[in-house]
Amino acid sequence: MRSMHIVSAYEEELNYLARRIAAMGGHAERMVEQAVAALVSGDAELARKVVADDALLDEAQREIDDKAIVVIARRQPMATDLREIIGAIRIAADLERIGDLGKNVAKRAVAVADAGQPTALFRGIEALATLALTQLKEVLDVYASRSVEHIGFVRDRDEQIDAMYTSLFRELLTYMMEDPRNITPCTHLLFCAKNIERIGDHATNIVEAIYYMITGEQMPADRPKEDKTDRVVIGPDLSK
Repeated sequence: MRSMHIVSAYEEELNYLARRIAAMGGHAERMVEQAVAALVSGDAELARKVVADDALLDEAQREIDDKAIVVIARRQPMATDLREIIGAIRIAADLERIGDLGKNVAKRAVAVADAGQPTALFRGIEALATLALTQLKEVLDVYASRSVEHIGFVRDRDEQIDAMYTSLFRELLTYMMEDPRNITPCTHLLFCAKNIERIGDHATNIVEAIYYMITGEQMPADRPKEDKTDRVVIGPDLSK
């Protein structure tokens, strides 16, 4: 938990950064939820809303960066306070990227809907998105509570997301091989799945930033950081 300061204006500046990060997190979460909903339902209007909302997230990041620089110049923070401010800059950058990834999913919603694909193709995307959004929500809860106890568990979830993404990659390739008409929509869905998997990576980055903010120590750099789609083989394995 961050210590209180005698100078109330300084305290308010730090609280402002924390509030803006929380607001950015909520906005990024909604964007991803709505992007996936637009993809599954083929809702072009909702998809356009998500694309437009990304500008708000971009502006919020610029606002946080500008405020952080002013606070550093004015207050010359040290130790915990400096980590808090640098952490806000890092977290804002990851949240902005999550918004970009949500926007990318939304931009493909219309193309996929036009192909008129069966609902079964979207089940894996929905499951992957649910896992990534659960991780993002937990990350935002950790930021609000500064609870170090839950950080390890949240970071470990990234491995589950990678495993599910690899499974979905294999499933979509199978659909493409079974029916050439699936190639175009499944290609779009593969890009969507990768965007969602990357959301998990950014959520994990945020957890690591929070851990450093709280403890002053870096988390071990031994977490898995890649999926295994490069090892997926559909049909005969020609490498043997």
